[in-house]
Amino acid sequence: MTRSPSLHPVLADVTRRLTERSAATRTAYLARVREAALRGPARGRLACANLAHGFAASEGPEKVELARGQKPNLAIVTSYNDMLSAHQPYGDYPPVLKDAVIRAGGLAQVAGGVPAMCDGVTQGRDGMQLSLYSRDVIAMSTAIALSHDMFDATLLLGVCDKIVPGLLIGALSFGHLPAVWVPAGPMASGLPNKEKARVRQLFAEGKVGREELLEAESASYHSKGTCTFYGTANSNQLLMEVMGLHLPGSSFVNPDNPLRDALTREAAAVAVRRTQQYDAGPALGEMVDEKVILNACVALLASGGSTNHTLHLVAIARAAGILLTWDDLADLSAVVPLLARVYPNGAADINHFHAAGGIGFLVRTLLDAGLLHEDVETIVGHGLRRYTEEPVLLDGPDGGVTWRPGPAESLDLEVLRPATDPFSADGGVKVVRGPIGTGVVKTSAVAVEHRLVSAPARVFDDQHDFLQAFSDGQLDGIDLVAVIRYQGPAANGMPELHKLTPALGVLQDRGQKVAIVTDGRMSGASGKVPAAIHVTPEAALGGPLAKVRDGDLITLDADAGTLMIEADLAHREPTGAAPSGATWAGTGRELFAAFRATVGPADEGASIFPVPAAAATLEASLVRS
Repeated sequence: MTRSPSLHPVLADVTRRLTERSAATRTAYLARVREAALRGPARGRLACANLAHGFAASEGPEKVELARGQKPNLAIVTSYNDMLSAHQPYGDYPPVLKDAVIRAGGLAQVAGGVPAMCDGVTQGRDGMQLSLYSRDVIAMSTAIALSHDMFDATLLLGVCDKIVPGLLIGALSFGHLPAVWVPAGPMASGLPNKEKARVRQLFAEGKVGREELLEAESASYHSKGTCTFYGTANSNQLLMEVMGLHLPGSSFVNPDNPLRDALTREAAAVAVRRTQQYDAGPALGEMVDEKVILNACVALLASGGSTNHTLHLVAIARAAGILLTWDDLADLSAVVPLLARVYPNGAADINHFHAAGGIGFLVRTLLDAGLLHEDVETIVGHGLRRYTEEPVLLDGPDGGVTWRPGPAESLDLEVLRPATDPFSADGGVKVVRGPIGTGVVKTSAVAVEHRLVSAPARVFDDQHDFLQAFSDGQLDGIDLVAVIRYQGPAANGMPELHKLTPALGVLQDRGQKVAIVTDGRMSGASGKVPAAIHVTPEAALGGPLAKVRDGDLITLDADAGTLMIEADLAHREPTGAAPSGATWAGTGRELFAAFRATVGPADEGASIFPVPAAAATLEASLVRS
């Protein structure tokens, strides 16, 4: 038996602080979960008319078994649509899952669907202003799907950006149910991401036309499956696996690989075994505890993952009554080494990472360094060491899958390294603070010589104004810190500003010192230009960014964790304004006015949902009034 190494003292200290900080809210959440679990499967308490509605469309033996109420019934909640490559494979999943559930002794129904939008499609468009809000819509959609109380466990089908965090937040509101996530895998490698980025910069400079740009983009994003760069979608998959909510080694198996189908069937069988009828372990709400949340934080930092998860992990944690903060991430980042180089942090794509040893090796080396909690619950049992294994197909007519030890060494040290020989000694995400506010910087893709920028501010209240200034040559030959403000969650939904990346990259490549400071997002594909993003408090709520003016000297030091300005902001009046009224309408934006009015700050997850104890307090105050 492998002896567990000692836990790193910083991880131990952060865990202690987080647990103490979250005592009241976590207790309130678990009390709610345990009360629901004690009542047993809800289907057994439905009145006859309710139950009849719940299986009216079923046929034959399925209808009979649903009426008897003996076998576990699983909810399938899917993000399927056939426009988006990552979600298109899910169209074939329900019958496969239902068959596997029946073979395992259960039943399954498609309980509902959730929206899945693509930031790649909406990038730079008005629709992007609904992107972050869609996470909470997905959470509510998941809750609606499960609200029929027909179910004993949940199979959740989602991959990208806001979809996985939304599904998890929604499932945590039904935390008394077991839950298993079913990934669909990345597309095969196409045009290298570095070449795609090169063509984008050439297009930004006017050196190639739209035809050449579209050809490069189509060669990169070319088939079903997740995009192959290491953005939010693939960060989602890695985090769900390290949190023990995927099957080990299942995240990055391509859609057409026969192993993908076998893993999908096994996920269904595992979900059946985790129901109360089979008594195979704790449900979701008990599983996702402080240790699991911090394991996700460590994995994000060690892999150089998406900065969007500085929002999503905070929101997910709060849905489970856990008060994660950016300070926790900052403390961990100081000791968690960077172990992966996957585009935009390197030349490799996610398929190369998987082939080099992938999540199994990453988990192994972090466990051996004492940087992950091993004593956690997973969907395959107690202990994270199982996630150092890799799946293989079984021979025989029925197929199936088994697991073997994963690689003990990286097969490509240019892509994946052990904790004893990292790419850098600290993680890929830094928290920066100063008179302008608090933000985060993804340092893993930024060269050391570009992490300190001190330059005059150029202030823009709209990303299109920046792009126009770039196109007009107004930014040529000068050092600058581009301040893009009124982009926070309460202003316009906190859209990704990734459309700015090629132009900023052009300026940097010309030898100019450039950085960006914004209360918006830059995306999981944030690249080589230093970017202080998610700055809070945001300009629309009176944050200091609203008082910054052209020419103010701003110093962004990502390594030191500082964001300074040489100006007395205290005696200035704000300038500019967030969009309002008719300027924030169209493309469905007017339907989300209530979200703008209630959304929380970035460092609290940019969510419209209160934490469990706060929700109870709010409800009690409303009853009293």
